[in-house]
Amino acid sequence: MLPATRGPAAVTIALDQPAVRAAANHAGIRRWLWAVAFLVFVMVVVGGATRLTGSGLSITEWRPVTGAIPPLNDAAWALEFEKYRLSPQYQLLNSGMELADFKFIYWWEWGHRQLGRFIGLLYLAGFLVVLLRRSMPWRETAILFGMGLLLGLQGTIGWIMVASGLEPGMVAVAPVKLTLHLTFAGFFFASVVAFATWLTPLRRVEPAWGRAAAWLLLLLLFAQVALGGLVAGSKAGFTFNTWPLMDGALVPSPATLFAGTPVWENFVDNVALVQFNHRIGAYALLAFALWHMLALRRAAPGSGGARRATAIVGLVLAQSALGIVTLLLVVPLWAGLAHQALGFTVLAMGVVHLTRTQQAVVPLSFRGTPEA
Repeated sequence: MLPATRGPAAVTIALDQPAVRAAANHAGIRRWLWAVAFLVFVMVVVGGATRLTGSGLSITEWRPVTGAIPPLNDAAWALEFEKYRLSPQYQLLNSGMELADFKFIYWWEWGHRQLGRFIGLLYLAGFLVVLLRRSMPWRETAILFGMGLLLGLQGTIGWIMVASGLEPGMVAVAPVKLTLHLTFAGFFFASVVAFATWLTPLRRVEPAWGRAAAWLLLLLLFAQVALGGLVAGSKAGFTFNTWPLMDGALVPSPATLFAGTPVWENFVDNVALVQFNHRIGAYALLAFALWHMLALRRAAPGSGGARRATAIVGLVLAQSALGIVTLLLVVPLWAGLAHQALGFTVLAMGVVHLTRTQQAVVPLSFRGTPEA
């Protein structure tokens, strides 16, 4: 017989004690995963700085192992600089750059790649400990292995992105490939946050209201991350720097939004449509987050889900305001990085919210079981 909590919603909740005890025994794994998640968050911010400083194409080779060693003498620096001087970005954009300026952009890109290597090693080390100690059931261990493959794929996509910027005539990476790189970083980040949250013991049980809405909210968050990647890749934030109007109107003319051919290319290459879609995505995300918060506050007032939904609305509002400031100021470095960092903070909160919602107990009245 399940313990019942009577109220307006006739909600019944039950605690899965074995699951909670098992989660409490995985404190070391949780700490490892949260450390990985934090480093991925830092990696995203460093990647944003690498992009905004124009540093991403300064290293023209992909050497996963030997590339960890930076130039150690003048001859090595001269060789690296010569490789960069052969790139289209140098010849078309940075011709005449001095070695000192090259070192500045080189260190940004080298630091970005080095942090990626460190994350990979940290994840591999933690996974091997879990595997060798048999700290988790095989199903969860297999999930961790799949997450490691996702991390490796993300590194490969990073090089594919860089390689796109080394093609003749290119001075920056392809926007679609930058978007893939950012989105897959979001996938890995979300998987780590979700697993760590799942292993964290529940403080209290609560009814599982709004599961479908939590999924849709996370989908909207990922869509907005992808749209933001297109804005970053196409440098759309450096144009139409007004709000709420864009090109003098709330909705720019079709001739502006669909100036290119074929039509589908406007969605990735036309800075007007790329920026407009990001704006519309923000409005849709905010509207849905508000609806979700109000629905949870009515259905399960005072619950953890309602509080999380309220926090998400606050974060989305802050992120929207920061995005407007970033646009109006024409993307200064500090604002661009803060906008990207807060975006991944909102994403993390959405993942935690969904995970906790999935762990919550379905109300008894929805199970077809009489109250006890």
